[in-house]
Amino acid sequence: MSFLTQMSPAQAAALWSGLLILLLVVLSVRVVLARRSNRVLLGDGGNAQVILTGRVFGNASEYIPAGIAALAILTLLGLPAYALHMVGALLFAGRLIHALSLSDRKPTPGRVIGMALTFVALILAGAMLVVHAFVG
Repeated sequence: MSFLTQMSPAQAAALWSGLLILLLVVLSVRVVLARRSNRVLLGDGGNAQVILTGRVFGNASEYIPAGIAALAILTLLGLPAYALHMVGALLFAGRLIHALSLSDRKPTPGRVIGMALTFVALILAGAMLVVHAFVG
């Protein structure tokens, strides 16, 4: 993991942004496959599996763009790579855990943990942005 400590801030932002984008693609492909296997051409067709995979993708797509934008702006502000790694790793872990844990049958601990990590990442990024708007 020493390569992480040797990254520039831009490389750290690129790493986490890239992983988050790839996660969105994987979740999107899951929606396509669920639609195909359930013969749903448009929307969810009222099918529980399609609804769930669509919601997993939709939930990720609601949070990931804000995180990527924050990473980009934090990089432009010159924050150190470790700060970008903190935000990126928390957001990626949160979104991955949430996606793997989301169930339409019952609430799961992973769902709560995933959302908590996501919120911590976005609050941390938001706080850093606000502070650097005045201290920069």
